[in-house]
Amino acid sequence: MNILVCVKQVPDTNEVKIDEEKGTLIRDGVPSIINPEDKIALEEAVRLKEENGGKVTVISMGPPQAKNALLEAYAMGADECILLSDRAFAGSDTWATSYTLAQGIKEAGEFDLIFCGRQAIDGDTAQVGPQIAEKLEIPQITYVKALEVDGKKVKAKRALEDGYSVVETELPVLLTVIDDLNKPRYPSISRVVSAFQKEDCIKVWTVEDFEIDKTKLGLDASPTQVYDTFVPTNEKKGEILEGNEKEKVKKLLEKLKMEQVI
Repeated sequence: MNILVCVKQVPDTNEVKIDEEKGTLIRDGVPSIINPEDKIALEEAVRLKEENGGKVTVISMGPPQAKNALLEAYAMGADECILLSDRAFAGSDTWATSYTLAQGIKEAGEFDLIFCGRQAIDGDTAQVGPQIAEKLEIPQITYVKALEVDGKKVKAKRALEDGYSVVETELPVLLTVIDDLNKPRYPSISRVVSAFQKEDCIKVWTVEDFEIDKTKLGLDASPTQVYDTFVPTNEKKGEILEGNEKEKVKKLLEKLKMEQVI
């Protein structure tokens, strides 16, 4: 079974700071991690490989420093890692990102299963996975919380707001997963050592290394762009209502109606 996992290196959101003049994230000195739900996707891929045999390939798009995330992915059990890294990819929105990843996946070969995390913690759009499936013209199952693979068929539980639905389809298929699916393993010491010793475990591809339309890349080809970026504040304003209990209740109800809460 050939399995591919899409991962993204993201800043640790507990450490994020904003450049107030430019409105951009300050990444210098900020630790980076594998997007948490992508790590869950990788764990599921490695488990399936251990149960059924096969190969796990990890693909990512990002700057050269994203190699660190791929080294961790290799240490967790991936067999091969591909980094799509070129200045031409800079500023890509979800449409341009999914196009680039889809072209990279086509170049990498045929896969039975493609795993993605539901969404990245630095964007929260949940769009890239489904867009990749559309561009590859394969079925997709999103918000997967439980999974069964039997031969050429996949049965998945999709999380809903008020429960779940069960979806079944044939391979190949793209799945986006949520944190209910599993708990990612810690990389073994031997795999960590092997990751740093095995130079060929990560392939770096630029726009010259695979078939891609250069007019569909980066900021200029992105139909959506970020207008503003800010860190939410936790400021809370309190108000003390005067009067007896009935008067306080009446004033409270009036204020709730003014705010259209009730």
